[in-house]
Amino acid sequence: MHVVITAVGPDNRGLADPIIHYVTGQGANIAEIQMYDHDEASVFAMLIRIHLAREQFEPTKKALEEIGRLKKLAVRVWSPDERRERPRLAICTTYRPEPALALLRAIRDKQVAAEPAVIIGNRPNCRGLAEQFGVDWHEVGDTAGKADDARLIDICDEYQVDYLILARYMRILPPESCWKYAGGRIINLHHGLLPSFPGMRPYHAAYASHMLTYGATCHFIVPELDAGNQIIYQSTFTVPPGSRIEEIIRQGQQDNEPHCLVEGVRRVTSGEVQLHFHRVVARK
Repeated sequence: MHVVITAVGPDNRGLADPIIHYVTGQGANIAEIQMYDHDEASVFAMLIRIHLAREQFEPTKKALEEIGRLKKLAVRVWSPDERRERPRLAICTTYRPEPALALLRAIRDKQVAAEPAVIIGNRPNCRGLAEQFGVDWHEVGDTAGKADDARLIDICDEYQVDYLILARYMRILPPESCWKYAGGRIINLHHGLLPSFPGMRPYHAAYASHMLTYGATCHFIVPELDAGNQIIYQSTFTVPPGSRIEEIIRQGQQDNEPHCLVEGVRRVTSGEVQLHFHRVVARK
């Protein structure tokens, strides 16, 4: 059984050892281990990917959560194999409804094998989608759209989410949130081709470079914003010379971005790919 363990909390001595010693004592095979120590924030974070016998999963989960309680660490023990047939998704949105709508339709039409457990917005714009598809809605933004990041993670924990889907969610998750759901559990739709056009205005950047081909990128989130080695899927479209930027953005938002998100999520939820040492690899 493929298992991902994350531990995040205040930095201190002796945080990694009890977790590593426990899993190795259970005979687990460690396939990946990463540790982060950010002095400026006094935050410790660790990710371990292991292979474990299925019958050991629940006892290991309980034991590691107890270690986390004693060490004041937020420990999460998760396996993509636990709900492999229908993983649970948290779909996060801001303004644009098209990507989330396309994903909900793809799930309804059985093109993507998953369950939309909850829709979370830092703005109220997509609340109607939740009502249309009968999915619970939670709003985590204030009147200015600033998100309560801790509450977002708490909601994902409450709904036992397997994957966070950032469907044009126009907020940057803080590193602590990224580490809590690390190991290929956060999927982002970026409305430009990475690594060439990162940032908030990739259509305009590509237009300023006189590009005729535009695109979108579905990628795993790691603490570095729009990092380039985590690409799951990219889709492109070509425009005639002299096309107006408004028409390019319309075509991208209504057609290309939704397709890109659906195919990226399908590849992950079907088990075709996974994130390993910050690189996307075919899952064996």
